[in-house]
Amino acid sequence: MFDRPDSGDKALLVHIDIAQWRNAAARSGHGPREAISDVDDERSEFVELATSAGLTVVDLITGSRSKPSARHFIGKGKIEEIQLALAEHEADVVLFGQTLSPSQERNLEQELKVRVLDRNSLILDIFAQRARTFEGKLQVELAQLVHLSTRLVRGWTHLERQKGGIGLRGPGETQLETDRRLLNERVRVLKKRLTKVRQQREQGRSKRGKSGISTVALVGYTNAGKSTLFNRLTQETVYAADQMFATLDPTLRRLDLAGGVSAVLADTVGFIRDLPHELVDAFRSTLTETLEADLLLHIVDDSDPEREQRRDDVDKVLLGIGADKVPQLMVFNKIDLSGHSVLVEQAESGMAQAVWLSAARGEGVQELLAAISDRLSNARMSGWLLVSPSQGRLRAQLYAALAVLEEVTQEDGSVNLLLDIDKTEFARIAREHHLTDDIIVPDNRPSVAGVRG
Repeated sequence: MFDRPDSGDKALLVHIDIAQWRNAAARSGHGPREAISDVDDERSEFVELATSAGLTVVDLITGSRSKPSARHFIGKGKIEEIQLALAEHEADVVLFGQTLSPSQERNLEQELKVRVLDRNSLILDIFAQRARTFEGKLQVELAQLVHLSTRLVRGWTHLERQKGGIGLRGPGETQLETDRRLLNERVRVLKKRLTKVRQQREQGRSKRGKSGISTVALVGYTNAGKSTLFNRLTQETVYAADQMFATLDPTLRRLDLAGGVSAVLADTVGFIRDLPHELVDAFRSTLTETLEADLLLHIVDDSDPEREQRRDDVDKVLLGIGADKVPQLMVFNKIDLSGHSVLVEQAESGMAQAVWLSAARGEGVQELLAAISDRLSNARMSGWLLVSPSQGRLRAQLYAALAVLEEVTQEDGSVNLLLDIDKTEFARIAREHHLTDDIIVPDNRPSVAGVRG
């Protein structure tokens, strides 16, 4: 029989470098130096994760193994070392910096007599603390239940006996079976609610697309300063703090640019290496704001020694959700800490491809706004289009897309429309009406809306 110990606020951290896993990473492109750097970086990030969860870190125990033990993940000697540290620091919980199997967690708790959690459980707990909107809370609860479903046997073995006919329990159903059934029912309800929320979010994205309003999404490794920059750009206040996953729920605000042009700015959840699969799946709809964006502002902490690795980690997540083809504008934040100056780096075409700034001080923000405006202007097209009387549906669609700036009626009943429209949206409309690619004239000379032969 086994009851799980209660957890507290004093945490003992354990990070074991597994040579088997490290060698696999080396074969994928990381050399020995990078591997050593990765170990130190992982341990520092692990401590930061625990602190962000509100825990007091009393000690960090490190070690290395060729491969994990199937029963305890670690060996007997390391278990004894942890037991001594627990007695010395009176810690309430032991956190492992790697992913543990359900049986490994259970066996470790039996040996250590305290709550044992792995990295995935820690990240889930942080997400649960950060969720503020209805959708965010639903997503976190779903991810927690999916995670729990593989661990439900733990802590319930003392109840694994036949008890039929009590409350919700079916005839001959064990406590464990009851909880599995209730958990599955709750998962079904959550998925149904999230489907409705996602449909509403998709309607909002569809309306923005039809109106020709561009979307700019902020992406970056957690704690890169995205929310601080978001507040600075929109002159509004969303929750921003110097901690991991300070922003969990997507926030949308209007962004005013030069020439009276507006866009929608989306602040999204911070990324992290090896994000638990259940969280990636649960937050896929949130990340869709990134997938559907016209431009990504990839925020990097310029003061972070591991900034290149962080950048690669974010690119891997973007690749995983299919957003790797969305144009990026690199933004190197926190130059007030790195000592760099405001700088705009341009490609050979003259288009801005990177900006160095300080969101906290506001230095370089105007340069960033100009760069965003420049990048978005290249994503739009404008000019005159002559629409014949028989093309009433085309005219209606252009108005519905808020693309018409001016209309001049001709003697034969046709109308000359001055358009400003997103290139992608116009391409969609053009395909639907079988229009030629060069029907918009950039000056005042009208052109008949031609049809492909």
